[in-house]
Amino acid sequence: QVQLVERGGGLVQAGGSLRLSCAASGRISGIKRMGWYRQAPGKQRELVATVTSGGSTNYADSVKGRFTISRDNAKNTVYLQMNSLKPEDPAVYYCNLLISWLGEYTYWGQGTQVTVSS
Repeated sequence: QVQLVERGGGLVQAGGSLRLSCAASGRISGIKRMGWYRQAPGKQRELVATVTSGGSTNYADSVKGRFTISRDNAKNTVYLQMNSLKPEDPAVYYCNLLISWLGEYTYWGQGTQVTVSS
C-alpha cells in the first residue's frame, strides 16, 4: 500500500507564490521518479514537473523559470515551489510517484486545488 499526502494548495493572487509538498509512505521501495501533474476543468491532465531519484528534473515549457521541483529523499517528499503564478495556472495539482521494483507502478495523490485570482 502506498500513500501520497499533498499539502500546500490554496488561493493566491496573480504574481504570487505557493509551495506544494507531497509525502510518500508505505511500500515505496524503488522510487524512480516523483512529480506533479495538473488538471484544469475541461482539460486533460498534464505534466508540470518531475524529478528522478538521481535528481534529474523535467518541466513543462509553460512553467519553466517560474516553478521549481525539489525532492528530499530522506523524507520521501517532493516539493513544487510555484512563483509568478499566472491566471492560466489554476488547476488541481496531483502528486505522482513512479516505483520501479519488480515492475513499474504509478501512484497518484488525491490532488490539491490551486486558485489564482487576477
